[in-house]
Amino acid sequence: MMEEKLVSKVKDWIAVATALIKERLEEPLDVERKSNYSDLVTNVDKEVESFFVQQIRKEFPTDKILGEEGMGGEPVTDFSGRVWVIDPIDGTLNFVKQQENFCIMIGIYEDGKPVLGFIYEVMKKELIWGGPQVGVFINDTEINQISTDSLKDSLVNVNTMMFLQNDCHTQEIGLTSLGVRMCGCAGIGFKDTLLGRHHVYISYLQPWDYGAGLVLAETLGFVTIGLDNNKLDLKKRVPVLVTTPIIYQELQETYEEL
Repeated sequence: MMEEKLVSKVKDWIAVATALIKERLEEPLDVERKSNYSDLVTNVDKEVESFFVQQIRKEFPTDKILGEEGMGGEPVTDFSGRVWVIDPIDGTLNFVKQQENFCIMIGIYEDGKPVLGFIYEVMKKELIWGGPQVGVFINDTEINQISTDSLKDSLVNVNTMMFLQNDCHTQEIGLTSLGVRMCGCAGIGFKDTLLGRHHVYISYLQPWDYGAGLVLAETLGFVTIGLDNNKLDLKKRVPVLVTTPIIYQELQETYEEL
């Protein structure tokens, strides 16, 4: 079964990448800024993505690779065949300033359809992985339940700037909830929502920020949508909502545009 082979390969690669990341954390980081002052990239982001690209090219030479740092070569515009969506270190600002609260994320798609997703919170040693053919697991334990809590009994994880600017009604949603959390890492946002640690995640995300999480969320039956009426087609940055069916119904009743 191809999924089993892919799972085995990716888990092995994540283990190697984790060792590399921890080794590099013992050394000074080379930090650069990209689109804005807080949008950082380090030598480790580039090195880890290059490692994944090398492994994929060796094992699956015809596959396409969409990576945050562009180490896969030409941009991916055609999603036919198998496409890997890679964020080597999601939460780079946390990685630089905290040395924790960051993830490795890999999503695998076939002809645009989700196959497998992997989100590994490196310092917490939590790997949430799976897909429609294999189920979803946290490390070795299968996940098969979705919370039925209402919004008023749930925590909301939201992007800081979205909340401060009240984009997509995030302040109203937060005030209706049990409380608001901000983690600065899409991987943790997805992972903790799928694990029931909070029940709503809202953030502006690039394709590599949601590629892995989308596979896992859809497999489990969570609602994952673009809040600007755009499909999550891995082609551009969109405001993303991830939540349970119960809470999504609540939000639709309050905010018609959802």
